[in-house]
Amino acid sequence: MTTRTRRQLMTCILLALLVVAIGLTGCAPTAEPQGFWGKVWSLEVGPDYRAPELRPPETFRSQVGPSEAASLADLPWWRVFDDESLKRLIATALVHNYNLQAAVARVDEARAWVWVAASPLYPHIGYEGQASREKVFFPARLENAENPTFNSFAGLFNVVWELDVWGRIRRSTEAARANLFAQEYVRRGVILTLVSDVAAGYFRLLELDRELAIAEESSRTYKKTLELFTQRFEAGKDSRLPVVRAQAAYDSSIATIASLKRAIAQEENVLSVLSGAYPEEIERKTPLSGHAAPPVPVGLTSALMQRRPDLLEAEQTMMRANAQVGVAMADFFPRIGLSALYGGQTQNIDQILNSDFSIWSIFGGIAGPIFQGGQLLGTYYAQQAFWDDSVAQYKQKVLVAFQEVSDTLIAQKTLAAQRAAQESQVAALKEAVSLALLRYDVGRASYFEVLEAEMLLFPAEDALAQTERDQFLAVIDLYKALGGGWRLGDAEWIPSTQR
Repeated sequence: MTTRTRRQLMTCILLALLVVAIGLTGCAPTAEPQGFWGKVWSLEVGPDYRAPELRPPETFRSQVGPSEAASLADLPWWRVFDDESLKRLIATALVHNYNLQAAVARVDEARAWVWVAASPLYPHIGYEGQASREKVFFPARLENAENPTFNSFAGLFNVVWELDVWGRIRRSTEAARANLFAQEYVRRGVILTLVSDVAAGYFRLLELDRELAIAEESSRTYKKTLELFTQRFEAGKDSRLPVVRAQAAYDSSIATIASLKRAIAQEENVLSVLSGAYPEEIERKTPLSGHAAPPVPVGLTSALMQRRPDLLEAEQTMMRANAQVGVAMADFFPRIGLSALYGGQTQNIDQILNSDFSIWSIFGGIAGPIFQGGQLLGTYYAQQAFWDDSVAQYKQKVLVAFQEVSDTLIAQKTLAAQRAAQESQVAALKEAVSLALLRYDVGRASYFEVLEAEMLLFPAEDALAQTERDQFLAVIDLYKALGGGWRLGDAEWIPSTQR
């Protein structure tokens, strides 16, 4: 075989390997290939993933009415929370929250690790260059001997390719891809949690505003009472006891106001940080009483596992564990590889590609384990245990998901009855205050009756405001428990009106 023929043969081999590499590179590792490469991809050892069998109940506990396909989770968040200030706050948080930015970065990191895991599947092509200058010394006893100087230039191309016969690399890529999808669902979970946390904090803030208004009203009332009793005491018409009691009620209201102002500022700080801003005042226009809870259909129980990000993440963890079992099984089999090298060497660098002194080789090899001290078997057992653990974790998370939905449904049902009773209580206590004032005005009762009625009214109004808040928090919790916003794409979480 002449030098020219050898050069042509090696060029053809390198081009063939390059074509295969390009063909495989066209199969993005973040998704399984289709067609011919898809059939090749499926030739691998290890179990194929099968989801564990679950039999969820047909209805949620405390569900009112029969199951229907529509669900609160189908709605985008801005249709659940009808408050412009809250919408702007959530939209700001979705753009600037650092926990969400970190989750996005983890997705990008997982996507890069998929390429790293898949890289051994493709031929690795490299190069090498060498340049040297050498002077050869001849002994002086040789007559007319000269000490010549030599230049040497060499250029080499090499290709190394492991033939993934048993699917070890493909299973490893499958595991990395499952981790990528899991991180995607973690990110969606962070988004849903962020929306829920901001909404819950906002309604807590509105409720604190209502409590502050009640406390300030009670403080004004107690101050007037204190002034009245003080005047009566100084005029000698009453003892000091009413003055002391009125003073205690007034001081208690002042302490409550200070506590509520502190709680409001701290809640504003929490919302500011969630929005990716330094602590600042939070805008709010509509009071708590100006909001109405939306209807809350829960949908089908079977759809819960396709909507909740944490359940979808847990399922991807099972897929990763299953793929890693395949990797452990493939390690028992030998690794088969091909390598090729081609290059040339010459004294002049401009003739390195045309040199008659060419270097080439083609090599195929196989290497496998015989005795590893139990390492391979231990790895297989560990991965199998990881699979069992991921299945148990998934089933546990499904149970917790149904519990969370049921808890919110129970809360909604009982809070409605609780609010109705408290509204009746507040109405009765307001009437009691009016009657006490009327009796006092006509001289048929002391002002103690008025003070006592007022001291019962203001805590009841606080409790009613807290129940109204809890009703909105129950809606928020249900939206989160059902996997709210699951139909929204990555770019659809922020409505166009808020961008």
